[in-house]
Amino acid sequence: MSAPEIDDLPLGKMGAGPPSRSLADKAISAAGTLAVPAGAMVASLLLFTVFLALIGVNPLEVYASIYRGAFGSWFSWQNTLQRAAPLLLTALCTALPARFGLIVIGGEGALVIGAVATVLAAVTLGEFSRPVVVAGMALAAIGAGGAWIALAGGLRVYRGVNETISSLLLNYIAIALMNHLVSGSMRDPTVVHRPSSWHIGEPNMLGDLPGMSVHWGLAIGIAACVGAHLLMQHTTFGFAGRIIGGNVRAARMMGLPVSRLVVAASFLGGAAAGLAGMAEIAAAEGRVNSSIVVGYGYTGILIAFIARQNPLAVIPAAILLGGIRASGGLLQRWHDLPDATVLVLQGIMFIVILMSEPLYARVRAARLRAD
Repeated sequence: MSAPEIDDLPLGKMGAGPPSRSLADKAISAAGTLAVPAGAMVASLLLFTVFLALIGVNPLEVYASIYRGAFGSWFSWQNTLQRAAPLLLTALCTALPARFGLIVIGGEGALVIGAVATVLAAVTLGEFSRPVVVAGMALAAIGAGGAWIALAGGLRVYRGVNETISSLLLNYIAIALMNHLVSGSMRDPTVVHRPSSWHIGEPNMLGDLPGMSVHWGLAIGIAACVGAHLLMQHTTFGFAGRIIGGNVRAARMMGLPVSRLVVAASFLGGAAAGLAGMAEIAAAEGRVNSSIVVGYGYTGILIAFIARQNPLAVIPAAILLGGIRASGGLLQRWHDLPDATVLVLQGIMFIVILMSEPLYARVRAARLRAD
C-alpha cells in the first residue's frame, strides 16, 4: 500500500480490526490486553505488602490510609484530582511518541521549559487583555515543550542518538536552565525565601473549576487525552504511527515520511508536557521556582506504561497515581512512615510493569496465532 492510498482510507475505519472478527472476539482481545497490566498492579501491591511487613508496619492499615487519603472523602478526591492534573499531560509525553516506536522520558524537562515559557509570555504580553495573555501563555508553553522533545526525536532519526538517553539528559539541562534564569535575569527581587521568577499577574491566573478546589489543568489534561485518542485512532497520522511503531522498515517501504512523523509525534508529546507546565503556573503557582520540579514527568512515564500508551487509559491511571501521591502525607502522620514511601510503591510498580512486557508480548503473539 502506498502513502497516497493510506491518505484515502476512510477515517472511521482507522485502527479497526479485521471485518470478520465478532464483538465477542474483540471483547476477549481487550480483556487479554488489560489482564497483563492489571496482574502487574496486583503483583506490585503484593510486593509492597511484603516490604511493609518487613519494616514492621501493618499493610492493611497502610492500604486503608492510602484509600482514605486518596478517595475517602470529597476533600481527598479533590486533592487526588489536583495531583492527577499534570500527570495526565506528562503521561502523554511518553505515550504519544511510544506509538511511533520511541521511549521518551523527558516529560519533566518539557514541563519545566513550558513553565518558563509561560512566565516569559505573560510578562511579554502584559499590556494585552487577559484572553490574549492566556492564549499566548498556552501557545508559548506548547511550542517550547514541543520543541524540547522534538529535539530528542530529531537526534534519534537524523543522528541515531538514543531518544531515551537524550530526553533524560534534556531533563537535567531544562532544570539547570530554569535555576539559572530564576536566579538571574528572571528573578523577582521581592521574593526572598527562594529564587523565583516574576509573577504572571493575578488577572492572568486560571483559578479553579466551578464548584471544586481543583484547577483548570484537570480539564485541560482530560481534553488533551481525548484529543490524543481521536488523533491516534481516527486520523491518517495515527494510522501511520501504528505502522511505524509496528515495523519502521515496512513503513519506509510504503513511502511514509518516517523521520518527519516521528519528530511530529515527539513535538506533540512535548507540547502536552509543556502545557502541564503552563497549567501548574497559571492555575496554581503563579511563578517559576524549584517547587515545580516534583517528579510529575517521571510519574507520567509509569502512567503511560500502565495505560499501555492508550490516551484514554491514561485518565484512570493518572487518577490512581495521583491518589497514591496525595496519600503520602497521611502515611507520614498516621504511620510514622517517610513521605517517600509512596515513591517506593511507584518504583515497585514500574519494575513489575517493565517485567510484564515480555509476558504481554507472549500473550499477544498467542492471540494472533489463534486468530
